[in-house]
Amino acid sequence: MDNSAILVDAPSIVIPTVPLRRPNSDLRTREYLTKDEVSALAEAAKRNRQGHRDATMILVAFRHGLRSQEVCDLRWEQVDFQSAVLHVRRDGTPSVHPLAGSELRALRRLQRESARSSFVFVSERGAPMSPAGFARMLERAAKAAGLGELRVHPHMLRHACGFALANAGHDTRAIQAYLGHRNIQHTVRYTELSPDRFKGFWKD
Repeated sequence: MDNSAILVDAPSIVIPTVPLRRPNSDLRTREYLTKDEVSALAEAAKRNRQGHRDATMILVAFRHGLRSQEVCDLRWEQVDFQSAVLHVRRDGTPSVHPLAGSELRALRRLQRESARSSFVFVSERGAPMSPAGFARMLERAAKAAGLGELRVHPHMLRHACGFALANAGHDTRAIQAYLGHRNIQHTVRYTELSPDRFKGFWKD
């Protein structure tokens, strides 16, 4: 018997290919913002419909190096107006941060104006802000501030905090505790890129 007469073409199997995610370095020139850029971002956010909330959210996330979920989860019970401190809850090491006068004033106003909620940053419906909502707000503010080419995302505010503290000459261990890093190698990157790291190497 001729077996070739009963052969049936097997269906071709197509294995879909998953496009590789482009590295961050291809998408943006750097992964942090300068203090001036953060200020520009906050000023642009003030023009939003919920301008005071948005600008305060940017300020608090930057000053305390909060991750997106941490700033969205922030509750009023963590804000101690009497002692001027913020009780920071993290996946890493919890800590207590001092609150500057500008932050206290902004938070007091926000508390007066916001809906009755246990969360500090809430939507117009009174629900806590989501990380996705925070990211969209930052993207809009960045475009309004002329920073669209940086492709701003929430974690850049945390990096901005680390670089600002390193540039101010603060001790690496202190920055590690402030940001809640379990591994100090995550903190060292801020001092490695500090413009003052090699200051004084050469004197004319």
